[in-house]
This record gives sequence, C-alpha cells and structure tokens, in this order.
Amino acid sequence: MRKLLLLTFICFSFSSFSQSGFISVKGKEIITPNGKPVLIKGTNLGNWLLPEGYMFKFEKVNAPWMIEQVLLELIGPSANTRFWKKYLDNYVTETDIRLLKEMGSNSVRLPFDYRLFTNESYLGANDSTRGFYYIDQVVKWCKKYQLYLLLDMHGAPGGQTGDNIDNSYGYPFLYTDSGCQQKTIDIWKRIAARYRNETIILGYDLLNEPIAHFFDQDKLNPLLEPLYRRIVDAIRQTDKNHLIFLEGAQWASKFNMFSKPFDTKLVYSFHKYWTDTTQEVIQEYVDFRNRFDVPIYVGETGENDDRWILAFRKLLEKNNIGWHYWPYKKMGSTSCLVSFPKPAMWDTLVAYTKATRTSHEDIRKARPKDINNIHQALEEFLNMLQSRNYSFNKAYITGIGLTD
Repeated sequence: MRKLLLLTFICFSFSSFSQSGFISVKGKEIITPNGKPVLIKGTNLGNWLLPEGYMFKFEKVNAPWMIEQVLLELIGPSANTRFWKKYLDNYVTETDIRLLKEMGSNSVRLPFDYRLFTNESYLGANDSTRGFYYIDQVVKWCKKYQLYLLLDMHGAPGGQTGDNIDNSYGYPFLYTDSGCQQKTIDIWKRIAARYRNETIILGYDLLNEPIAHFFDQDKLNPLLEPLYRRIVDAIRQTDKNHLIFLEGAQWASKFNMFSKPFDTKLVYSFHKYWTDTTQEVIQEYVDFRNRFDVPIYVGETGENDDRWILAFRKLLEKNNIGWHYWPYKKMGSTSCLVSFPKPAMWDTLVAYTKATRTSHEDIRKARPKDINNIHQALEEFLNMLQSRNYSFNKAYITGIGLTD
C-alpha cells in the first residue's frame, strides 16, 4: 500500500515537476520550468556530511574535527577510518530520500564540509573526490523520487561563521585570508562545472550562517557581499542556470549589508530559531523582498517544540516563504522528522568527551578502563542510525506541513 501511495503521488505530481528545465525566479517568486510558482518545502540532511556534536549528545566536543579527535584518542586511526566510512555510507541512503518524498517534501538541503573536495584529512580520509561521490548519489536518488536538491557549503575554508557549525578554529578567517577565499571560489567553480546541466539541483547556498554575532560586525559584515560577488562570478563562468542562495550575516539573520541584487537568479536566505512566531519576527525580510523584488526563503528553522514548529510554519506559509526545517533526523529526539535510539553504552563515550583532555596525561587518565564499551557503543550507533530503526515524530512532520 505504501509503495502504491508513493507511485500515485509521483504520477499525480509529475505534470508540475519537470526535469527538462531549471528552477528559476520571476520577481518575488521561485518558479518551476513551466513558469508556475513553487514554495520550497522540506528539510535539511544535517549531521551527515558535516557532523555536529550536539546531535551525538556531546556538549563541548561540538565541531567535526573535535569529534574525530575523540575517536582517534579512543579507538585509533584505522578504526576511526572504518567508523566514518560506515557512517557516511549509512547516515543518509536512498530510503531516506524516498521517505521524504512520501512525507510530501518537494526538496532537500544538503550541508557539506569543503574538505570533502580537498585532500585535507577529514572524517578518516583525504580524498578530494569524496564530495562528488556523495552528492552524485543524492542527485541520483532525488531524480528517482523527484525532489529538488539545494547544495549548502556548511563549512568553508577558514570558517565563514567562526564557531563549531563551520568546523573552524574559533574565528571566521575566510573574510581576511585570501588563500581561503580563493579555495572557496575554486571549490564552488568545480561544483558548478560538474552540475551545470543538472536540473534536479535547485541551486547553490554559498555560505551557511556567515559571521557569528560575537565578532566585529562593523569590520566583517562589509566583506561578505564582495566575496559573494566573486564566488558568483566564478560560478557563472560555467553555470548560468542555477539559483544562487545568499545568507545574511550573524547566523543568517541580517540583510543590511546587502546592496541591490547583482545577479538575476538570486534568492536571499534567513534562518530563525527560538523566536516569537509573530509577523514582526520576519517583517524585515518581507520588506527586503518588496524593496528589491526578489525571493526570500528560510534555509533553517526548527529545533523547538511541536507547538512552535506548527505556528512558525503557518507564519511562513501566510507570507509565501518556503523553508527547509532543521534537521531531518537525530538520535533520541522529537525535534526532527525521524529519530533513532541511543546505544546502551553511549553515555560512556559522552562521559569521556566531558573529561579534561588538554594533555596526553589527561587523555590517559580519562580513557575508559574497558575500551570495548566504546567499540560496542560505536558499532551499535552505526546500526541504530539506519532507517529500519527509525521512529517517526508525527506531530513534527504534521507541524511542518508534511504527512507521515
């Protein structure tokens, strides 16, 4: 019955979903190849190609490089490599894309770390083709189930945010380091060259949540749009078709550093968490849309209770603003579409992450006496995160306007 419903849904929606042309913009609207407005509606595949510590139930160990350092200390290089290979191969699969289609999504946003496109060591390997390997898989699955795909550089060279979410080292060096800027430009140019003819791709989200609020905004904010212009210029050398998504500064909350749009296919993205669900919260973005006659969109929101999830989605819908809620899945949580159980021995690993580890002596003292418990927890984690163990958070799914 489930397969029949999915087939019926795909057949019914096929007339409005075309892979023969590119998603584009017309004034304030994002439009399909047949010229009809479309409201972006879906979720983020967070914690996959850029893991985040809080979704592992860690506190201080929050950036990917910190998580990997913990595993290197506990299980060593070879086991670390095996863990991340299994993790990347299983955290998101074709089944997940199928489930998202069945729920009613029309698109997904895919966060990634730039290191997947370099030879820098990252999650157990240093292969500059890994990023294309995983994105190619998602492209294939999205084609099969007719979901548009938005590519999101969640972690840029040098760090665009300056906090754990961009896998950086505590400062947004991207804006002051010319080498990091050129690497960012080069990676986006490679991505655009590979996918320039791929109509299933919705567009490119250039930098996630630029410039955290605790840095010098007067110094850094004016540097954001000029960097965007350089990236877009490089992309347009090979790809004149895809949409470009630009996020504002201070966790994608401010648009005041933006001037008049400089490309004909721009979408301006803001993120909102833990605010009121009133018109005042989003009015400045609506005003920006009206002033420049451009589309706006929410790249991330969520991480709240079911009442808030529903209220904010209705607010966005009332204002014709599309969204990708954050995230698709988490361990032992209801603030996501699906969740999976926490392994029995997981708290042993969590306890280690809380210990002082500033010296080799500290690491030796904090190391669990029975390291087999850690191996068991990690192996069980890799099993638990697979789709056969999912619990569906029905209120959350309904709250963001999908069905289970």
